[in-house]
Amino acid sequence: MSELGARASGQGRVFQTSGDQYIQEHHHHYGAGADGPLFAGGPQPAALPAAPDSVRVPLVGRPPGILRDREQPREALTAAVTGPGGAIHVVHGMGGCGKTALAYWLFTEAVRTHRRVGFWVNASERMSLRAGMLAVAGDRGAGTGELAAAAAGQRAAADLVWHHLDHSADPWLLVLDNADDPTVLEDGAWLRTSERGTVLVTTRHATSPLWHGPRVTRHALGVLPLDDAARVLCDLAPDAGDLASARKVAERLGRLPLALTLAGSHLAHQLLESWSMDEYDRKLGEESTVIVDRGAIGHGTGQSRRLVGRTWQLSLDALVSRGLAESTTLLRLLSFLAADPVPLTLLLPLARGETPVDGLEPAPAAERLEPALRGLLDHSLAELVETDGVRCVQAHGVLLDSVAVGVPAGQRPLLAELGARLLEAALPEPGAVSPEARSRLALLSPHASALFAAEPCERTASSAVRVVRQVYEAGDFTAAHTLAPAVADRASALLGMEHPITLDARELQARALFRSGRFAEAEELHRRVLDLRERVLGPDHMDTLRSYEALVAPLFLLDRHAEAEEAGRHAREGYLRLRGEDSLEALAVWADVVELLPGLWEAPEYEDEGRALLEACARLLPPDHPTWLMSRHNYAWGLCQLERYEPAWELAPQVLADRIRLQGRDHPHTLSALSMNAVAAHGLGRTAEAIGMLEELVERREGVLGPEHPFVVENREWLTRWRADAAS
Repeated sequence: MSELGARASGQGRVFQTSGDQYIQEHHHHYGAGADGPLFAGGPQPAALPAAPDSVRVPLVGRPPGILRDREQPREALTAAVTGPGGAIHVVHGMGGCGKTALAYWLFTEAVRTHRRVGFWVNASERMSLRAGMLAVAGDRGAGTGELAAAAAGQRAAADLVWHHLDHSADPWLLVLDNADDPTVLEDGAWLRTSERGTVLVTTRHATSPLWHGPRVTRHALGVLPLDDAARVLCDLAPDAGDLASARKVAERLGRLPLALTLAGSHLAHQLLESWSMDEYDRKLGEESTVIVDRGAIGHGTGQSRRLVGRTWQLSLDALVSRGLAESTTLLRLLSFLAADPVPLTLLLPLARGETPVDGLEPAPAAERLEPALRGLLDHSLAELVETDGVRCVQAHGVLLDSVAVGVPAGQRPLLAELGARLLEAALPEPGAVSPEARSRLALLSPHASALFAAEPCERTASSAVRVVRQVYEAGDFTAAHTLAPAVADRASALLGMEHPITLDARELQARALFRSGRFAEAEELHRRVLDLRERVLGPDHMDTLRSYEALVAPLFLLDRHAEAEEAGRHAREGYLRLRGEDSLEALAVWADVVELLPGLWEAPEYEDEGRALLEACARLLPPDHPTWLMSRHNYAWGLCQLERYEPAWELAPQVLADRIRLQGRDHPHTLSALSMNAVAAHGLGRTAEAIGMLEELVERREGVLGPEHPFVVENREWLTRWRADAAS
C-alpha cells in the first residue's frame, strides 16, 4: 500500500518491509549485497550516484592563513594523528576563538604530511551530521543498499558507519565540526572510538558528559596572547600599521581570532578610505559602534558577540559608504537563517528582483546584490563554500548572532517574509525523490527551522511545515522524524493546537512515528488530529479525509483490518464526493484498501474489485505513475494471499521489472515484489525458479538489512522449507 511501502509475504501472514519498522540492530554483519540481476532476464536499473565528495574537503570556505599560537594543542593533536588511533580529541572554547582553524590545520597536516584519509562532517545539526556520516560510510565501502536502508531509517545508521570506519583499509582522521549541541550526537551513538583512526570534535560546549570518557582528551582554546593577536592583524593588513598599533586594536577586540580576522580584512580591503590601525582603534572606541548584547545564546557567545559586533558594524558602514547598502540587508537575512551553508541559488530571485518586500530597509536593489555579496566576502563577513557540489555562502554563527540581535523590530517580519519566499522558491518540486532533490532539501531544511525560530509567525510556520512535508515525501523518514516534533511543538505554542498549520505539523509527526515503527503512537496521534479536524474543519474537508486515509496504515499493522478498511472507505467516498470519479486521491486510497481485502472478502468479489481498480488506473494514469504501479502490486499480492497464483503471475513479473527500472534493485518495494514473484512461482509449482528467486531475496535483504532482521529470518525459513519439499 502506498503509505506502508511494503507487501505482506507468504502463507497469509503480514510482514511489512523494513521501511515501516524501526529495528534497533546490534549485529556486526554488513554484506554489500549481490550485484547480479533480480529475477534473471529483468531490466537493470541505472547506477546510483556515489557518496558525495564533500566529506573529503574541510567546509571552511576561505582557508585560514598563518595559525598563530596554539603550540600545545598542535603538538598533542599531531601526536594523535601519527599514533595508532583509538582516541577522541575535543577542542572547546567560545565562538570565534579559532577552533575550526585549528581543526583545518590538523586536517591538512594529517592528509598531506601523514597520509591519513581525512573526513570533515558538519555536526551542527542532526541532518547534516547524519548525511555526512553516511557519506563517510560510502567512502569506506558501504553499498548503496546499505546506505539507502540507513538513510530511510530501516537500519541503525551509526552502526553501519562505524562498522566501515573500523574496517577501513586506510588510517583516517574524522573531524566533527561545530558540535555545539551535543544532543545531536544522540548520547554518543555517533561519537565512538576506533583503532583505525582519530576523531576530532570542535564545540562551544565545554561541559558535556560526552567529553569525559576514558579515551577522550580535551583541549581548551581561549583568546590569543597579545603579541600573537597583533601579528594576526599584521598578517592580514601589513600596510595598516606597526606591531605596536596592532596591539592596541587587538586588545580592544579582546584578542578574539574571529574579530581580528574581520578587522584585518576590513583594513586590507579599503578602497575610498585607508584607515591606519590607530584610526581603526579610534573608530572602535566610538560609542555608536558598540553593539549591545541582548543576552547570550548557547555557550560562551555573549562576550564573543560583543567583540564581533563592534567589528562587523565598521565593515558594513564602509560598504554602505561605497553605495552597497544591500550588504546590510543580505547580512540581516543570513542572520535569520542557520549558520549552515546557504545555497547561492536561494538568493537568485532576490538578485532578479522577483521577491520584492515593501518597507524593507535598506531596500534590496537587484542590480547591486552581487557587488554587495562580494563586499561581504571581501570583508570576511561571509565566505564561499561548496557542499555536495553546490556553491554556498556561509557566515560564522557568532557573527550571525550578533547581527540578529541588532535588527530593528519593524524590519523583522519583513525579513522573515523575504526568507520564507526565498526558501519556498528554492524547494524542489513536491514529490521529487531524486538524489539531487534530497540533497537540496538537506541543505534547505536547517534554514527553514532557523527562520521559524528567529521570527515565529504564521508565515514562517507554514514554510517550516512545507519543508518537513517535502523531506517526508522524498523518503527521508529519519530526517522527517527529527524535524517534525520540534516544528509541531513550536507551531502549537505560537498558533494554538487547533490551527490548520499546527494540525498539518502533527499529521507529519504521526506519519514519521509510523515510519519509525511506533504504530500505536502513530495511530493515537492520527486520531487526535482527526478529532480536531472534524471539529474545526468539518467532516468533508480534504484535510479531514487525509486524516482518515493516514489511519489505514497503522491500523493495518496493528491487525485491525476491519477498522483500516472502514477508514479507507470513508476517505475514498469523501474524495469522490469532493473531487469526482477521476480523483487521484480516491485512486490512491483505493489502491491502499485493495491490500486489506483478501482477509475480508472471497476471491470472486476480490477479483472484481481489483480489476475495477486497474481499469480506472489505466484510464486515468500514465503507465509509470506510482499509484498505478502500487495498484498492480497490491492486487497481485492479494491474489497470492487468496492462492489465486495464475492471475497473480500474469501481473507479478512486470511489477518486479517496473520496480527495478524505476526504483532500483535494493529498494524495499523492489524486494517486496521479488518476494511476491517467488511466492507466486512456488504456488504454481515452479519450484526451482521460486527457490532461485528466494535465494537472491535472502542475499539482497541480508545485505541491506543484516542477517538478524525479521524479514531475513522469515525468508530463510521459507528457503529451508522449500528446499526440503523439493528434495522429498
